[in-house]
Amino acid sequence: MKPAKTKLTIFQGATFRKRFTWYSPGGTQPIDLTGCTARMQVRLEIDDPAVLLDLTTENGGITLGGVAGTVDLLVSDTDTSHISWDTGVFDLEIKFANGDVVRMVYGPVVVSPEVTRSA
Repeated sequence: MKPAKTKLTIFQGATFRKRFTWYSPGGTQPIDLTGCTARMQVRLEIDDPAVLLDLTTENGGITLGGVAGTVDLLVSDTDTSHISWDTGVFDLEIKFANGDVVRMVYGPVVVSPEVTRSA
């Protein structure tokens, strides 16, 4: 399966929520994510060793919707307010109970700087 390419925009200082729904190749049935885990990283560039943002099912940044095939991303407003980078790249991988790992989505990330903030 070929991963989808999409651009993510994070608004600094605001809660970031993004939902993806993964459908079967025919597009009629959601993929069952029951028993799966997920991980997503943002880096400045693909080969950069530094991780700018790390979301997983283990750290609460990703929630999987089981038979609904949904993948919900969450970054709190507190965490987005501490973002000090402008752009990056990401990918999101799903790990199935049998050990298979599939890249679901990838692409660029852009941060829109916060204007309204505490002094």
